[in-house]
Amino acid sequence: MAADSAGVTEGSPRGGALRAVSRFTWRRPRLVTLGQVSAPVAAFLLVYVAALAALLIQSLWTSDSFTGKVIHTWTFDNFREIADDPYPTIIRRTVFIAAAVTITCMLLAFPYAYFLVRIASRRLRIALLVATVLPLWVSYLVRVYSWRLILNPEGALNWWLGQLGLPHQNIAYTNWAMWLVFTYIWFPFMVLPVYAALERLPYSYLEASADLGAKGWTTLRRVILPLAVPGLAAGSIFTFSLTLGDYIAPSLVGGPGSSLIGTVVFENLGLANNLPFAAAFATIPLAIMAVYLALMKRLGAFESL
Repeated sequence: MAADSAGVTEGSPRGGALRAVSRFTWRRPRLVTLGQVSAPVAAFLLVYVAALAALLIQSLWTSDSFTGKVIHTWTFDNFREIADDPYPTIIRRTVFIAAAVTITCMLLAFPYAYFLVRIASRRLRIALLVATVLPLWVSYLVRVYSWRLILNPEGALNWWLGQLGLPHQNIAYTNWAMWLVFTYIWFPFMVLPVYAALERLPYSYLEASADLGAKGWTTLRRVILPLAVPGLAAGSIFTFSLTLGDYIAPSLVGGPGSSLIGTVVFENLGLANNLPFAAAFATIPLAIMAVYLALMKRLGAFESL
């Protein structure tokens, strides 16, 4: 009687049970798949969905303005307060800056990624890719503080403009400063998906376009750009969502009128100690991103993630 590597004989009860389980699962592949994904799905439900449910539940509570104690009474007062000034202005400002950062990153990332894929040599491509992702290895706070020093009235930017004989630009602690800093910080998150999309573009498409008599701009507009749209959409998910929820850069390089959604949430969590209102206000970027993700899915963004 032969024995397997685990020491279970074919005729033993244990060996028969293993064969029975094997036959049962082989005839039911969906059950095997369910067993494989059950643990990740359970972790997802516990960590992510449960956290969102807790956020939504807490947003329907209130907080005592004197003691800061959470009152477990169901109400929509927090959402009614969001409709009052200055919160609609803050929401519009956040969406506008996030959109401006996303569009700027697109305009910069597409020609840069195209240069890396089609023009740069292999060594230059590797060097530029390393230079692109290298800032991600540096602390976020270090990068923001560096730009704070650069944009300071006595900083490197005005010194450089003075050397060129140009007037100084006082953009520190303004929305322009936030736009510039966000564009720099999130730029790698746009470049990499666009680079991946353009790298998958077959060179035969460009040759076929040229053989059919298309000029360079026509090929760019009708062949390259449509195939790069999923990469641009995937990159925009990162730049838009990261800008939408950031609160550190606005507090360091923004001015008095530069509050964003993340700033309001942070202030109500720490300074005001109004957790229910912070939870209610945090649902705003969630709703915005839900709509944005639905739009980007139609553009094929998830294919390039």
